[in-house]
Amino acid sequence: MAAPKKGRGSTGGQGRPGRALALILIAMVALTGGMFLSGHTTPRLGIDLAGGTSITLKAKSQPGKPDAINETNMNTAVSIIERRVNGLGVSEAEVQTQGASNIIVNIPKGTNSKQARDQVGTTAQLYFRPVLTVTDGGPTPKGSASPSASGSGKPSATPSAKASDPETASGSKATPSASATTQGRAVTDALKKDATPTPSGAAKSDAPAATETPDPATAALEKKFTALDCSDKSARAKAGDGVKPEDPTVACSSEGDAKYLLGPAEVSGTDVDDAKAQFDQQRGIWLVSMEFTDKGSKKFQTITKKLSTQQSPQNQFAISLDGEVVSAPQVNETLSGSAEISGSFTQQSAEDLANVLSYGALPLSFSEDTVTTVTAALGGEQLEAGLIAGAIGLALVVIYLVAYYRGLALIALFSLLVSGILTYTIMALLGPAIGFALNLPAVCGAIVAIGITADSFIVYFERIRDEIREGRTLRPAVERAWPRARRTILVSDFVSFLAAAVLFLVTVGKVQGFAFTLGLTTLLDVVVVFLFTKPVMTLMARTKFFGSGHPWSGLDPKRLGAKPPLRRSRRINHPKEA
Repeated sequence: MAAPKKGRGSTGGQGRPGRALALILIAMVALTGGMFLSGHTTPRLGIDLAGGTSITLKAKSQPGKPDAINETNMNTAVSIIERRVNGLGVSEAEVQTQGASNIIVNIPKGTNSKQARDQVGTTAQLYFRPVLTVTDGGPTPKGSASPSASGSGKPSATPSAKASDPETASGSKATPSASATTQGRAVTDALKKDATPTPSGAAKSDAPAATETPDPATAALEKKFTALDCSDKSARAKAGDGVKPEDPTVACSSEGDAKYLLGPAEVSGTDVDDAKAQFDQQRGIWLVSMEFTDKGSKKFQTITKKLSTQQSPQNQFAISLDGEVVSAPQVNETLSGSAEISGSFTQQSAEDLANVLSYGALPLSFSEDTVTTVTAALGGEQLEAGLIAGAIGLALVVIYLVAYYRGLALIALFSLLVSGILTYTIMALLGPAIGFALNLPAVCGAIVAIGITADSFIVYFERIRDEIREGRTLRPAVERAWPRARRTILVSDFVSFLAAAVLFLVTVGKVQGFAFTLGLTTLLDVVVVFLFTKPVMTLMARTKFFGSGHPWSGLDPKRLGAKPPLRRSRRINHPKEA
């Protein structure tokens, strides 16, 4: 006698529901364990819940570019600032324009938020300029001794480059000269040498011919170089203001202990293709490695070839970032393709520099107009109100399930509990993983998801009850109802997920938090229904309480108005008459 064939609904969860339950249990244990092991037991909060900093940046007019502050440049600046902040792992930062010349940056409190505040307005104008003169960083009063402009200045504590040893990059101590006038004349001499480079080994004169008179631009540069006090932070920051890349300029070291006379820019930040912070195991230091574009590599090769034939300090090139010299290495050979800035970097400072170089220079210069600390008090009140509303909604759902579905409500409640555990642990782990931050709209998305998840249970329960009304017992009703309920659940969740995905792609800021949470919880709804609700329902159908249709099970055939059991009519074959 042949064994009866199994129906479509008899496979999978009916035979081995324990496998699905074991799988989701392992996932829950793994996620919970990972949450505790990582030390991130609570989700990262957005600026409206945790507080943070709101910065207003005001664009400054550019010398010779009256139309630089325009919509295109402002939008470009917003994009670059957003990438910089996100590159540091700070999520939920809001960057948007306000009016024609302002950019508002909201940075939530948390990891790397201080680094982000330091970088939002950094112009990151990077130039490689030849060093013409370097002296100590202080001003030179008339009649006082000062370092000779033709010699090297005080050894700098700022990073040096791969082109030479850090000690030789800065040079030796300068020798005193007679007065500031001598220093000013040396500026003129240095500019002449830059225009007509002296071959290596040729004799150099520290003073120009008596009959030569510097032009007004050179005289102004002499005066500016002599008066510059690099120990003054504000003076250091303004030293190169208004200077075009093709013009010579003065600059200070980033620590203010040296000042430089620099020639026109030979290579710019736009010629840098990529920059990375790396730790050199052999030297035990942090450094920033840079890769140039093809065009930038040729420029870098040209300037290093030229500088390698000069004598100190004219064989140094200064790496100038936003008007400050971060490094002034000595060049002894022709270089191309890549460069390396190393020296006194910490991990944070190396990552900061690599970050701003990687994402490019801002097309405009900005000043901090206002910096405001945002407290979480208002957000906390709104969160409390939202959670109360969510609790009320959940309570109403529970009351409805218990009143209408009775014993089936337990399966629904446990399913909601599993969904809640998965949602919470994943949100806690996504904070350090991708920078996800929980804000008020995201909380709203999680509350809305309660209704979506409960709707899936109701669809399945109603399909089972329909099968019982047709006269079937519980066990076959559970399996026959599943394919029909599964299709409805998948279609419904697909529509919800599609709406969340579209909303996430076409919106910015906090609304993305709502869309992300809604999409995540919709996916988890599918996981919970397939791996928990359906297997548990299969197991419950084998119990006497549910299987016999107890009045409190929610599956009582009498209460559901079940029809008499379906019976197949047998066809009787009468023998043929002879």
